[in-house]
Amino acid sequence: MSSAPTHSGRSTDSGIDIKVVYGPEDLEGFDPSAKLGEPGRYPYTRGVRPDMYRGRLWTMRQYAGFGTAEATNQRFKFLLDAGQTGLSCAFDLPTQMGYDSDHPRSEGEVGKVGVAIDSLADMRLLLADLPLDRVTTSMTINATAAILLLLYQLVAEENGVAPSALGGTIQNDILKEYVARGTYVYPPRPSMRLVTDTFAYCAEHLPSWNTISISGYHIREAGSTAVQEIAFTIANGIAYVEAALAAGLDVDAFAPRLSFFWNAHNHLFEEVAKFRAARRMWARVMTERFAAKDERSKLLRFHTQTGGSTLTAQQPENNIVRVTVQALAAALGGTQSLHTNGFDEALGLPTERAAKIALRTQQIVGYESGIADTVDPLAGSYFVESLTDEVEAAAWAYLERIDAMGGAVSAIEAQFMQQEIEQAAYAYTKAIDAGDKVVVGVNRFRDDAPDDTEVFPVDVELQEEQVRRVRRVRAERDQAAVDAALADVEAAARGTQNLLVPMKAALGRMATLGEVSDVLRGVFGEYHPGG
Repeated sequence: MSSAPTHSGRSTDSGIDIKVVYGPEDLEGFDPSAKLGEPGRYPYTRGVRPDMYRGRLWTMRQYAGFGTAEATNQRFKFLLDAGQTGLSCAFDLPTQMGYDSDHPRSEGEVGKVGVAIDSLADMRLLLADLPLDRVTTSMTINATAAILLLLYQLVAEENGVAPSALGGTIQNDILKEYVARGTYVYPPRPSMRLVTDTFAYCAEHLPSWNTISISGYHIREAGSTAVQEIAFTIANGIAYVEAALAAGLDVDAFAPRLSFFWNAHNHLFEEVAKFRAARRMWARVMTERFAAKDERSKLLRFHTQTGGSTLTAQQPENNIVRVTVQALAAALGGTQSLHTNGFDEALGLPTERAAKIALRTQQIVGYESGIADTVDPLAGSYFVESLTDEVEAAAWAYLERIDAMGGAVSAIEAQFMQQEIEQAAYAYTKAIDAGDKVVVGVNRFRDDAPDDTEVFPVDVELQEEQVRRVRRVRAERDQAAVDAALADVEAAARGTQNLLVPMKAALGRMATLGEVSDVLRGVFGEYHPGG
């Protein structure tokens, strides 16, 4: 036994004490068969597939989306030509909030943080000449997720691609919008109906589509710890399963298509432990709480994005190193797909150069580092297994508190999660300001030399072009047919019919995203925190 002191005064970002050295005593009582199992078998600590990356690498899915549909389409093709294996699309704030580009509230935001999609005409341009039957597409969209999914399906059908051949993911995680991000439209409970209607619709029409990406990413971006990220996200996942069951769906009919979306930060070992703990927790939740029988229902399949909030505007090229560490954590933790951020994203949208470096980072990790040669290479590490247990125990403690409040929706309405995240974010920022947490180039190792990093150019005429397009769509369509279809959407919203069926008909007749959203606003109302 070492005579080193038990604790070093260091801790993870979640406040878990880190000892100077770990040894066999830290795994006393550790039952490998119960805690680990085999890769691809319950409780899935070691991964969701027996061979993991020896069979195939994670999907390399670079996030893109800016300006017009044509511009984003060109970036998609650039990334596919560079070796990307999946598409990932960002949408501008008006699209996320259910407003057309010519709405007064869209002023100054059209095409800024993602692509503007107002109607089927835009979606046709976004997906032009892309192999929709061979590439999977992830869409970061929540309040209007059903609309974007239906537009995607309509374009695929126009191009002769059967719905059953479509693969991809919509984020569709509205609960975390109330917790962390803010792009909600309707109150929580009618919003949950849209989510569960999407589950049911896809089970029947889009069987290979991931109907939700239950997202811890934005919870972490808002300032949560790693423990809070998985605890609050799994709590939201439980709420979605309960809502689907209450709507009459069988758990094994929809649960295999649930997926998750995690953040990857700089503390390599806590992040690996987080991913392994989350996988084990979800398997237990689905088995013990919801009596899932299909093993696919128990799999926590997830996408990871490197931590946007960790990137610095100071010495931006240092971000390439941060992203590499985070990508390693995601791969060592067993992610199914990965987005690596561009080094310049603290300054603006990623340039083509930054996007290519980010993709090459993934490729180097996957093909050159050796971590893909064996499954769960850190398994059995005294430190990693102990830390996995501690992260899991702290996350269960949060889940017990949330259950006592009546579940995630009630906890959100009581502002519990929001307040916990605010406190964590304050503590993190205070530690940086005090110099207790080192951020290279910000509070240590500063360099005040001017930076000449290229910044992505903003097209000042973009909004005018997009406004002309949506108005042209309205002028050229059969207005009577649109009115009738929107009336069907309203009737469905007031009743119990699956909303996506009449919504698809309306969008196919060239109703706009804003018009469909306005019909639902008229029935469901809008959410105003504290109001």
